[in-house]
Amino acid sequence: MSDYLSPSARAIKPSGIRRFFDLANSRKDVITLGVGEPDFVTPWHVRDACVASLEAGKTQYTSNAGTPELRGAIGQYLNDSFSVAYDPAKEILVTVGGSEAIDLALRALISPGDEILVPEPSYISYSPITTLSGGVAVGVETFAEHAFKLQADTLRAAITPRSKILILSYPSNPTGGIMTYEDWLPIAKVVEEHDLVVISDEIYAELTYGSKHVSFASMPGMKDRTILVSGFSKAFAMTGWRIGYACGHPELIGTMLKIHQYTVMCASNMAQVAALEALTNGMEEMYRMMESYNQRRRLVVKGLRDIGLQCHEPQGAFYAFPSIAS
Repeated sequence: MSDYLSPSARAIKPSGIRRFFDLANSRKDVITLGVGEPDFVTPWHVRDACVASLEAGKTQYTSNAGTPELRGAIGQYLNDSFSVAYDPAKEILVTVGGSEAIDLALRALISPGDEILVPEPSYISYSPITTLSGGVAVGVETFAEHAFKLQADTLRAAITPRSKILILSYPSNPTGGIMTYEDWLPIAKVVEEHDLVVISDEIYAELTYGSKHVSFASMPGMKDRTILVSGFSKAFAMTGWRIGYACGHPELIGTMLKIHQYTVMCASNMAQVAALEALTNGMEEMYRMMESYNQRRRLVVKGLRDIGLQCHEPQGAFYAFPSIAS
């Protein structure tokens, strides 16, 4: 049957880390610390909102772009929290998790052979979904000595005439690195010089320790060339609900919406109700979870260093990325 499979589908490999998780979960003597998921349960009031929506019979399709109420709340939240203003009617799309938003963005933008720049280490899905979209993923290394921050000279060296998109993921999975306003300035200059489009995966935006997250879309001149991707999975402990969103220029979001409506129609109605409740009334629980992550990162980093491993102290997300060179 392999002759029937598309070359791009054959080219991608099953996720090695997911296979490792399955192996760890099959053993009773192993504690797995690898999966990118909060161990908190979605807050009760968020679950109750979903139950109430079901009891009220809200089981139909919503607008393809998501309910107006949720899109409006997302727009208000991004403006209040990260100083980025989007029109909920034209510039915000609710998706089935942040992963769908990234996939839609790549499919909307990529022509065969386009190069997509991906800072490494990176989230495991970026390269495979680039391949499936007909693009070529090009790794751009980041290093512990720079706190895993993307460096402008390293980025510039990776750019070719075929470079089209830069995927950014800060706070970073898996390094815990963050980027400040000053860190973004030279990156924004390179992006403008080479006319790149940016997909900024900001799913961990709320999870920073000691400094506030700076959205790349908020940088001068970057909003119209940036697709901001985020969601509810990490900050609100809602991984299984599969609710994310993309924000950007109306033409970009409109093109993504066309692909979205022919692929999944819309995100789940009841999950959108839960997401709206989380965004409007869930900040207290989010801050409590964030404080717990802050305590845990110190404990984990200390433990790794105590056994002789070098480990950068993460400034965001909920990952530690030790070196095993020693």
